[in-house]
Amino acid sequence: MKKEWIAVIAVVAVLLVAFIGGYNSLVSKETKVEEEAANIDTQLQRRADLIPNLVSTVKGYTDHESTVFTEVTKARENLLAAGSMSEKSAANDEVSTALSKLVAIAEDYPELKADTVYVDLMDELSGTENRISYARKSYNEAVASYNKAIKKFPGVLFANMFGFEKAELFEASDSAQNVPEVSFE
Repeated sequence: MKKEWIAVIAVVAVLLVAFIGGYNSLVSKETKVEEEAANIDTQLQRRADLIPNLVSTVKGYTDHESTVFTEVTKARENLLAAGSMSEKSAANDEVSTALSKLVAIAEDYPELKADTVYVDLMDELSGTENRISYARKSYNEAVASYNKAIKKFPGVLFANMFGFEKAELFEASDSAQNVPEVSFE
């Protein structure tokens, strides 16, 4: 009789350890997604912080491109106001399009392209773009791992029991596939 109780306790202990391990695994994966999302936010904020200086530098060389300056400023505001990952992704694409127009302006102003402040800002922006790309890749990998874990057995049980929900990928919008048209009228 004593051996039977020991066997029952051992089985319960194994199930309890498996339960705790499964739950903790999902918590770890969810935390990794949150961490990677914060890394994206940090880089998007860094990018947004560079934009006003870039706009000011370009404005110093040309005042008749106000439409582009307004577009860049609005895109920056949309990026800062974005809440969900899909909103951030769309706003990021909008900023990229607006910045490409701003950079195209510089092509018509050799003095601007030679300005050390402009060159430094473009280097900073380029580095930030690379960090955003890396952060997005890391985030999407963490999301894929987490989403798989909450769909597979036994993770699906924990997800349903404890409210783990699918995470959004940071995807490029359909409009990001189109090359922006730049017109200097």
